[in-house]
Amino acid sequence: MGSMRKTGIVVPCYNESKRIHTDSFLAALDKEPNLSFLFVNDGSTDDTLSVLCGIREKNRERVDVLSLEANCGKAEAVRRGMLKLTDGPFDNVGYWDADLATPLEAIGEFCSILDATDVTVVIGSRIRLLGRNVERNPLRHYVGRIFATCASLLIEMVVYDTQCGAKIFKNSAPLRKVFGKPFRVNWTFDVEMLARFPLVMGCPPSRACSQWYEYPLQEWIDVKGSKVRLKDFVIGGLEFCTLFILLHTPARKRYVDYLLASD
Repeated sequence: MGSMRKTGIVVPCYNESKRIHTDSFLAALDKEPNLSFLFVNDGSTDDTLSVLCGIREKNRERVDVLSLEANCGKAEAVRRGMLKLTDGPFDNVGYWDADLATPLEAIGEFCSILDATDVTVVIGSRIRLLGRNVERNPLRHYVGRIFATCASLLIEMVVYDTQCGAKIFKNSAPLRKVFGKPFRVNWTFDVEMLARFPLVMGCPPSRACSQWYEYPLQEWIDVKGSKVRLKDFVIGGLEFCTLFILLHTPARKRYVDYLLASD
């Protein structure tokens, strides 16, 4: 990794004790002195919390653990972690899947774009291109393409891969608003999260995403033991109905008021 501005990454964890690559996280910290991790234990029922505390013991200055007593779901785990980081001393904040399907080396690549340009959001994109190692289950890939197309139509922004669990943002007031209130959906929270930017910024979707960048990942592996199942795409379809109501019916005004209301 190259040098980066102060960067904090949320890693949501639910029953990940067998899949957390402790050495990989510690090695990433050794390589990059401006990187910190916030692990969010989402009410795990296995040894995840003790594994995370073990990582923290090895680098207390740049590893923190937020433990939620009950399982709230990935959306809320990420949201709580992002709120904690956006209140901290970080220039860039983001979230990363615990199974490291996207290698940690990509954090430096994302941040080099954020730090050197006016880009405000970098989204990992799982595109199979020559010279890149992106391995995806074919059925999940094609169902995912249908999903991504529907998501782009829903939020009126062309995003190739809304669901990749690797995203980093420049810390900002709009970002704090985006994560300020609980999401109304869980499995498709990334879609709702992106849709919130134009709502809190008071601008058209095309302008809100004009400084976003999708980064084609050099490597992404469909890690065995993934919790995503085909039934989740059905759940995703139902959640899309919820998002359609929030974004494209009279309920939109109440939703915007909800996002902008101060606590």
